[in-house]
Amino acid sequence: MPDSDGCEPSALADPLVTDSYELVPGRRDAGLILLCDHAVNAIPGEYGTLGLPAGQLERHIAYDIGAAAVTKDIAGRLSVPAIFTRFSRLLIDPNRGLDDPTLIMRISDGAVVPGNRHLDAAERDRRVGHYYTPYHQRIDGLIESCVAAGVPPVLLSIHSFTESWKDVPRPWHAAILWDRDYRFSVPLLDALREPGDIVVGENEPYDGKLAGDCMWQHGTRRGLAHTIIEVRQDLIRTPEGQRAWAERIATAVQEVFAKPELREAMHRVQYFGSHTDTEGPPPYSSLAERSPA
Repeated sequence: MPDSDGCEPSALADPLVTDSYELVPGRRDAGLILLCDHAVNAIPGEYGTLGLPAGQLERHIAYDIGAAAVTKDIAGRLSVPAIFTRFSRLLIDPNRGLDDPTLIMRISDGAVVPGNRHLDAAERDRRVGHYYTPYHQRIDGLIESCVAAGVPPVLLSIHSFTESWKDVPRPWHAAILWDRDYRFSVPLLDALREPGDIVVGENEPYDGKLAGDCMWQHGTRRGLAHTIIEVRQDLIRTPEGQRAWAERIATAVQEVFAKPELREAMHRVQYFGSHTDTEGPPPYSSLAERSPA
């Protein structure tokens, strides 16, 4: 039976759900937690559509298309806990720091968000208190529960990106985003690239070095191994694509976790800091290229 943190060995059923997050239980001794920061395009009823035409909520500005389904599938395959937001990033973005100017977007990819344009401090604080903070507190609680079980967890955050930007096609099928902590990122990057049938970006099309983001809060600051994987949205719009990519990612994760020397390093609390703090070493394409710390 799962404990109150939902991460005892159990079937992945009866998730804990609040206005802020959904927790799908899994094994707290598995050493892995999945996160999906932009899981849904849901806007709480009191906000309507934030003044946007309903069609805008189907776009990438509202959520990461396909990411939630991929995350749930991986969680089931690996029997690991997963946490999902239950509010759109347009309401407030949990993958930003509280001092980030893009925490609540007034304009997103050309779309003006009327419900955010004249936001006052009281409303900002309300969204932080009711949606943003409970999500991050739940992540903290789950981490603490897994640490108490004897296994500092690895964090894997799952996102998706558009197939083109400003009419320029993006060649990557997926990407790994990371800062200084290479322990999980580089082996996972290598495992995804190994079959040779996909193009996997490294810190592109986005950069993994963002102060205050979810991985910075829960991975960098806590010394936990972590990474972000991005999958191109056209590849995971359908159930078939979602299943295929969940299988691909889960297989790559299993390959990494199957290596004792990597597993030992990943489950050790170790502080690498961030490139946003001070300049550090460049990214590495493989562990062999990194000299011992």
